[in-house]
Amino acid sequence: MKKYLVVLSLLVSSLSFAQNKKLQTEHENFFRIGAKAGVNINKLSGKSYKEGFRYNFQVGGFLQFNFSERFGLQPEVNFVQSSSEVSNSTTTISDDIFGGGSQNKAKLNYLEVPLLLNVNLGSSKRVKLQFGPSYSGLLKQTVDSVKANGNIYKNSEWSAIGGLWLQLPLINLGARYKLGLTDINNVDDKQTWKSQAIQVFVGVTF
Repeated sequence: MKKYLVVLSLLVSSLSFAQNKKLQTEHENFFRIGAKAGVNINKLSGKSYKEGFRYNFQVGGFLQFNFSERFGLQPEVNFVQSSSEVSNSTTTISDDIFGGGSQNKAKLNYLEVPLLLNVNLGSSKRVKLQFGPSYSGLLKQTVDSVKANGNIYKNSEWSAIGGLWLQLPLINLGARYKLGLTDINNVDDKQTWKSQAIQVFVGVTF
């Protein structure tokens, strides 16, 4: 019995060693390209806005430059939709803008350009930590109020992004947190409006 246990132990050790060597020598191409789509769960913070996240969508493409076994760079171009709902509190300064204090909604369409650093976690190169800056240009803003004249939101925004990327042979999966750094209030300087979002997506990598 002991002899069989020794043989089994040696077999398991050999298989584990071989699998570990395979993961360590797994090749990753210097250049890859792909696309992804998913949900953009966003909210705007500020006295005028309702608390809570709202569900929208995102779609885009990316390039990957894998400079070493550990580090890479990933620029992206994404179309991202955000939304907000104004509070009906009579104490908000935006009551007159958004329709006399009633609840009003807005849709914001952005072209988002993140530049992310990829850091491989572990030897398989499948799981990547991602972080970096993002610039967003406002393509269109639709405010549900006849009293909202002009641009309520600023035309550009800087953000910080951090998250995880799971790279399977063809499919990619990911989740990120995006924190807005720019005050996007284009009405006055009495309130600060900043965005944040949780982005979850799936895509393909070639």
